[in-house]
Amino acid sequence: MHKIRLDKYRVEIPKTGSMRTSGLVFADDALLSEIEKDESLTQVANVAHLPGIVGRSLAMPDIHWGYGFPIGGVAAFDVDEGVISPGGVGYDINCGVRLMSTHLTEPDIRPRLNEIITRLFQDIPTGLGQSGSVRLSKKDLDKVLVQGAAWAVDHGYGQEGDLERTEDQGAMAGADPGAVSDRAVERGLPQLGTLGSGNHFLEIQVVAEVFDPVAAEAFGLFDGQVVVMIHSGSRGLGYQTCDDFLKKMAKAGHRDGIQVPDRQLACAYFSSPEGQNYFQAMAAAANYAWTNRQIMMHQARESLMKTLSAGPRALGLHLVYDVAHNIAKKEKHMVDGRERMLVVHRKGATRAFPAGHTDVPAVYRKVGQPVLIPGDMGRASYVMVGSPGAMEESFGSSCHGAGRLLSRTAAKKLARGRSIGRELEDQGIVSMYSGRDTMAEEMPEAYKDVSRVAEVAHQVGLAKKVVRLRPIGVIKG
Repeated sequence: MHKIRLDKYRVEIPKTGSMRTSGLVFADDALLSEIEKDESLTQVANVAHLPGIVGRSLAMPDIHWGYGFPIGGVAAFDVDEGVISPGGVGYDINCGVRLMSTHLTEPDIRPRLNEIITRLFQDIPTGLGQSGSVRLSKKDLDKVLVQGAAWAVDHGYGQEGDLERTEDQGAMAGADPGAVSDRAVERGLPQLGTLGSGNHFLEIQVVAEVFDPVAAEAFGLFDGQVVVMIHSGSRGLGYQTCDDFLKKMAKAGHRDGIQVPDRQLACAYFSSPEGQNYFQAMAAAANYAWTNRQIMMHQARESLMKTLSAGPRALGLHLVYDVAHNIAKKEKHMVDGRERMLVVHRKGATRAFPAGHTDVPAVYRKVGQPVLIPGDMGRASYVMVGSPGAMEESFGSSCHGAGRLLSRTAAKKLARGRSIGRELEDQGIVSMYSGRDTMAEEMPEAYKDVSRVAEVAHQVGLAKKVVRLRPIGVIKG
């Protein structure tokens, strides 16, 4: 594929053939060489063919191959003339990250770390298809799908202040439970409050380095502090919702004469009945995911208090922020000097709004929105802060993680004969997991170097580095 390096951190995919716009990839040479090992750059170009695309088809530095859109892809579409695509959101609708701060430092918990991880693993269901302790009726689930995290807070899972520090206050507007299929409901009923499998995790981490003291203080973070990070999504309900609508979108697109270079880019005009129906169902699944993470945060707080025999004040576990990584949202952005309403698809990308933006919580508005970048379980994660550059170049978006380097099959082959859990233990990282295959698939070598990914985002001004987090304990499905 023809590419033009614009500068050290930007690569253009020129508009050719029936592409409606060009592509723009944020990557240095080292990351680009890794990105070129799969077909994700072709997917960036494919997205540029879709009707109503505004600006460029974008790729974050953690881009890798996905279903339809690349993971790490961002694209915005006009609400009247553009499309919405399930492949631009992904199967795990509102897969996202929640970060909690504590009053603790590593010496406070290191002697009891094994006990802490064991208790968390016992209290938070992990693994494929696991059921949670929250029992819902269909009527309850309908409320979850509309109210989101507020439903969890109202039922004793957290505090009112948590909502302010959650993207969209934990409830995306426009959700309609009636747009969610019976099969999706069936899958979602037993899974609220569960971590899931694959790349989902709960980690105990330590603030290892502070880059921006002002933003760190605003976020309540300090050097040596223990924090808790949860990475999970909408479980079977979101997966089924995506699957349901891919079929509907293919029919609608054919009816309306939408031609796509890849059938995985099945889409419908946003203003069409199918487009609106998907948006309503996607919002409902997103609200399920925010509720799910809210409940797991409560479970983690309870587990830590019991294990450490500490009260809420001594533990001091508070939500820093919760961000969505897989979502499509109606947002106003400046395009060619005028404000336009767009449907911004972020698939494996994080909203990164800067200081002063009205959608940034009031408590953070002077510094900007926290941007949470989880890495692999053996190296690091980052907290960054939204920057004005994101509004200028990426519709207020930044990267969402390290990005896969190896397929799951390749990772398992590389891990053959090794004990990934023991290797982590040698680094001082305690791990517990449901499936041996998961540890192999999620081994650190399966991912790009998150520090390089964060550095590219920092250098191009999509988000600025605030702190680096070092993992010391992890639970996985």
